[in-house]
Amino acid sequence: MERPSQFEHHRWVGDKRTRVVYDVDALTDTELMDELLASKQFLCFGPDTLAEARNRGYRAYRGTGA
Repeated sequence: MERPSQFEHHRWVGDKRTRVVYDVDALTDTELMDELLASKQFLCFGPDTLAEARNRGYRAYRGTGA
């Protein structure tokens, strides 16, 4: 999946509703990302790392394509 322009400089994107973090570079489910973008319930992390997302209480996405 090509990285959406909103995340041009961010690899890790969190869903505020589920507290799941997605690796945009590894995600293959375009429907999932489209739904997240439409909801406007996402955030990016600084620094842009999985460790920072976990520090904020997010867990890594474990679905197909991640």
